[in-house]
Amino acid sequence: MTIASTTQQICFLVLSATLVFGSLGVVLLPNIVYSAFLLGGVFLSVAGLYLLLNASFVAAAQVLVYVGAVNVLILFAIMLVNKQETLAAIPGLLLRRILSGAVCAGLFLLLVRVAFTTDWALPGPEPIGDEATIRIGEHLFSDYLLPFELASVLLLMAMIGAIVLARRDVFSSDVITGEPADQGLIEKARTPLLLDTNAQSQPMLENTP
Repeated sequence: MTIASTTQQICFLVLSATLVFGSLGVVLLPNIVYSAFLLGGVFLSVAGLYLLLNASFVAAAQVLVYVGAVNVLILFAIMLVNKQETLAAIPGLLLRRILSGAVCAGLFLLLVRVAFTTDWALPGPEPIGDEATIRIGEHLFSDYLLPFELASVLLLMAMIGAIVLARRDVFSSDVITGEPADQGLIEKARTPLLLDTNAQSQPMLENTP
């Protein structure tokens, strides 16, 4: 076994472990912000696996599209959503968890069966070098044009959904002064509502003759 093959196996084990444990963290962590950041780590691990397969263009697309666009969009949606809203109880939550666990277990067993029954030693296609990017671009804008456009529409819908979820209902006038709600009123400095006004007015009353 050469140094190159040993290094490749070590990199594969590290990336695989990061992928598995990061995926478990995305699903099991109660903090959704941590889950979103771990999802970015999972995407980066997948890009590293693509690099081990000499698929540099797919790895770069993985980082640009999933880490740079999808994961950032998810983070923006999480940060903009009002977390103080009370969520209603979900009916039949235990049954849904059981069904979801059964589906996930079935998919896991199917993947394990495919991994152990497939002959992975088959010779692959001959590498075409720098022409691979040209071939991918030709297929992307010819054979796979419809899925490509659908993905862009899906990202647009997700962005619009994040804006709708983050929208705040603004009053037409200020509830204290009655002034029209405009940009000047929003930027106007005012005393915080939680400040004890009685404590401020008491010294003023004492100083008056």
